[in-house]
Amino acid sequence: MSKTPFLSVISPVYQAEKMVSQLVYRLKAALPTISDDYEIILVEDGSRDCSWEAIVKESRLDGRIKGIKLSRNFGQHYAITAGLDACRGEWVVVMDCDLQDQPEEIPKLFSKAQEGYQVVQARRQNRQDQFLKKLFSLFFYKILSYLTGIKQDGTIANFGLYHYQVIRAISSLRESVRYFPSMVQWVGFKATTVAVAHAGRLHGPSNYNFKRLFNLALDISLAYSDKPIRLTIKAGLFISFFSLVFALFTVVRYFLGYISVMGYTSLIVSIWFLSGLIISILGVIGLYVGKTFEGVKARPIYIIAEKTDEPA
Repeated sequence: MSKTPFLSVISPVYQAEKMVSQLVYRLKAALPTISDDYEIILVEDGSRDCSWEAIVKESRLDGRIKGIKLSRNFGQHYAITAGLDACRGEWVVVMDCDLQDQPEEIPKLFSKAQEGYQVVQARRQNRQDQFLKKLFSLFFYKILSYLTGIKQDGTIANFGLYHYQVIRAISSLRESVRYFPSMVQWVGFKATTVAVAHAGRLHGPSNYNFKRLFNLALDISLAYSDKPIRLTIKAGLFISFFSLVFALFTVVRYFLGYISVMGYTSLIVSIWFLSGLIISILGVIGLYVGKTFEGVKARPIYIIAEKTDEPA
């Protein structure tokens, strides 16, 4: 392992016009403690503000700052993929642009990697998010852990240091549903975590709300697990058992003389139960078919509209 490796820092940028210059400034102060050879790749993910103009300005001041502008908003993990495909570093840092992931913690991650780890993920201590963001995040990781069957640590997100072998392995995964932390888990390699300080958000609210987190958890679960289908099977067996018990109960009441008009109650209950069950099963199967359809189309994961080192 070289003493001064080439580093790549990848950060997806969305609605972060006011944070780009400070992010770059703090990265340029922190990275030379590891190596003077580095690149900073900022992937603009279809922002409605002037984030791209801020990136272009920084790249003109320093050639080590590289910008990638996507043609529209594809999503955070798709923007990360665009950065991974473009990076050249022996070690790669992935971090958010909102500066809650602090650049000053990167040397700590690199120091841990020197112990022989290929993946060093940041474990956020004392998260400085708002109460609702913490609550939504808690539900997200609980739902995700349950549906995927894999324990998800809510203190670990994208921020981490990854060896180029890990990055190349992740880049080779071209499925349409992208979730960087799950991909890191899937490819394996020797991994550990390091406790880091978590900062408060400097500008504006988080772009993730409960709806977006729930949809993300559902997409990931459909892409990485068949547990939703297994749950529908269990639900079907439960309702079948309940229906059998109800039928026996109805027969007993009939022979005891408590039922004068046969069939009405049991018919209505059966129709509602079975109709709900059938609709639920069809819905889950439909979601899987839809995801399969998206994969069969084999559309590009992202589309680049412009780069700072290429003519528009």
